[in-house]
Amino acid sequence: MRSFHFSGGRIVKTGIAIFLTATICLWFGWPPVFAVITAIVTIEPTVSDSIKKGLVRFPASAIGSAFAVLFISLFGNSPITYTLAAVATILVCYRLNLHAGLLVATLTSVAMVEVIHDDVLVSFFIRLGTTTIGLLVSTTVNMLVFPPNYRKDILQSIQSISERAGSMLEQTFQTILFNSDANRQEEKLIVKGLTIEVRKTEKLIHFQRDESSLYPWVREREAELQMAEKQLLFLHNLEFHLDALLYIPLHTLTWSTAEREIIMHAVTELANDLKHSVDYDHEKHQCQLKNMTDLFWDNSKNITASDALRPTEFPPEFTILYELITIYDLVDKFFDPESMKIEKNAEK
Repeated sequence: MRSFHFSGGRIVKTGIAIFLTATICLWFGWPPVFAVITAIVTIEPTVSDSIKKGLVRFPASAIGSAFAVLFISLFGNSPITYTLAAVATILVCYRLNLHAGLLVATLTSVAMVEVIHDDVLVSFFIRLGTTTIGLLVSTTVNMLVFPPNYRKDILQSIQSISERAGSMLEQTFQTILFNSDANRQEEKLIVKGLTIEVRKTEKLIHFQRDESSLYPWVREREAELQMAEKQLLFLHNLEFHLDALLYIPLHTLTWSTAEREIIMHAVTELANDLKHSVDYDHEKHQCQLKNMTDLFWDNSKNITASDALRPTEFPPEFTILYELITIYDLVDKFFDPESMKIEKNAEK
């Protein structure tokens, strides 16, 4: 649903920008094709990107138009004209670091060869005019129609990652404690999916931050955005520790059945915290953390001096409990009072 909302909004805005651009160009009596091309590529995920890239695409298009005029004056409508216009445009745009406008400029350059029939100078300025119309219209539409606001998507994504991480944590420890012979490929795929989701959410936060200079309501919610970044960082670290658990050898675990049940209970409580954040209980969390810490120190007493000199050969029980305690600490920071307050406000 989030992907459909994001893509659907851009499709609608692109359609509106194309219609308005073509209408204005026809009203002036100018061919709309170049303006429409510019309008299509100028609809960016954020308004700030539309403006920044538009400032690059305008001079790039002017360069492409100039080369088209130059080479058609020298060689007429011939294969060498298309070739030289395209190659020269690419080289100059590349050297001037106009990378964002390179595609539009090259398309404009080769397309102009076909339509220039009379006064090349007039054609050149008409191309600049149509490019300007495409840039202005698409940027205005991007700003006014479905203005970019990724706040809800960011918060929903963070909640989704948290819930999936909780399920993954529970499944991982179920395997570690009671089913060590299970194929762990599925768990690795889940962790990879979490990593992809974290990257997508980072991109949404980047988009939202880009809008802060253009929309007052984005600036007013700066604290909320910073907290979202902080929570996402904790989730990224959590994903790292979940991944580390997948590579610990399990066949030599010496825990008794009672100890395994204690650990699994603590993991279940922790997973529920991640899956149902509104029910987070700090006191219960600290009590479970103390139980795991006590068990950790009990297990650490079994580490010999030779083990200490060879940390890669630490007993797997030691490493597993260390990772679990670290995850407990991350979850406690994830659900600090300020972040819970912001989350509740967001739900309203």
